[in-house]
Amino acid sequence: MKHITLSILIISGLFTNAVLAQESAEINKKYTKEVERLAKNKQVKEAFGHIKAQMDQTTEDLISLTEVLAPPFMEDERGKVFAKMLEGAGVDSIWTDKVGNVIGLRKGTSGESGYVGVDAHLDVVFPEGTDVTVKKVGDTLKAPGIGDDTRGLAMLISMLKAMNKADIKTEKDLLIVGTVGEEGLGDLRGMKYMFNESGLDIDSWIAIDGGGLGRISNAGLGSKRYKLMVKGQGGHSWGAFGLANPHHALGKAIDIFSEAAWEYTSGNIPKTSFNVGRIGGGTSVNSIPFESWMEVDMRAIDPKNLDEIEIIFKESVEKAISEYNASGVRGEVTYELIKIGDRPSGELPASLPLIQRTMAATKLFGETPQLGRGSTNINIPVSKGIPSVCIGRGGQGGGAHSLHEWYLNDEENDESIQLALLITLSQAGLAK
Repeated sequence: MKHITLSILIISGLFTNAVLAQESAEINKKYTKEVERLAKNKQVKEAFGHIKAQMDQTTEDLISLTEVLAPPFMEDERGKVFAKMLEGAGVDSIWTDKVGNVIGLRKGTSGESGYVGVDAHLDVVFPEGTDVTVKKVGDTLKAPGIGDDTRGLAMLISMLKAMNKADIKTEKDLLIVGTVGEEGLGDLRGMKYMFNESGLDIDSWIAIDGGGLGRISNAGLGSKRYKLMVKGQGGHSWGAFGLANPHHALGKAIDIFSEAAWEYTSGNIPKTSFNVGRIGGGTSVNSIPFESWMEVDMRAIDPKNLDEIEIIFKESVEKAISEYNASGVRGEVTYELIKIGDRPSGELPASLPLIQRTMAATKLFGETPQLGRGSTNINIPVSKGIPSVCIGRGGQGGGAHSLHEWYLNDEENDESIQLALLITLSQAGLAK
């Protein structure tokens, strides 16, 4: 009864990160023994050895991929480089789908339906023209995107090479994927296509992203993002004074929304946030603008709260524009709401075999598994109830999403790849 109650609470979105982390300590002995047996397998140990032996090449792969800039919606060139690496590492087939995901198929032996997917994302947050030349300072590599998530792509190639060198066969088919659209306004478009439109029968997913070895995400932090466009006639600041001003109307919308949203998020509800992240418009200091815009991000643990703060936002905008137009200005402003992001929330219970195996494998490598949530590629499968985890890329690094991003080659690097391989093999099954 206890486990049933826990599962219901998790699915209902009532568990905090802290409680999830506590639950991570409860690993069923069945999965601990399963993972321990797998790690002692002769072929698996051989694959681990190959991962360690090829670390220099993995570093070179990381540098090569990093130096091909992949801004949001412009991942094609990096995708081509990754595809060549997949082909060189050895897959049964490879293709790029209509949105740009690069997919390598490694066939299993059982003939069972349902793929096990393993991915890292191709895109970085940096715009076209960013200098992504990798600089070496001792053992440290410095370049925008060197960690998030280019390191994950290099890990996939190392895993694949090690499996082939050790002649490892899995029972289930594997999809090894470089996905598009994970960052920012990419809005998880790669994963949305994989799970909503591709027609692929995927029954579990392992994403590589984020930080250290102990990190395991089994929950997705949902978000909704909007661009509000306010338009007016525009004119001279003196000569047309009194004409409806889109900037003034936008300011009123921010004020009304912020007050209502702050009251809502300050209540006794699971954490919910809101943020006006970007504002723009206008032509000069002495011109009444003809257009004003802002971009708004709203996030929530519980899908219910995300829906409710979205309603608050929409109602606030409508109220602000109506009140502004009725304030005595000449003419009026109009507005348009454009949805620019929609990431679903969701949580999976720690009792699922994939999550149990991930925790058991993490503990085997001497790390304390900690469950939590994030806004990552697994938001999509998690929201559909498909077993999924997001694991860290390991190693030491910092400065993610900055021009000063860095990654250190240390002893944890080979372990992070070995861990990813062990989790993948435990889920896909080692063929006898």
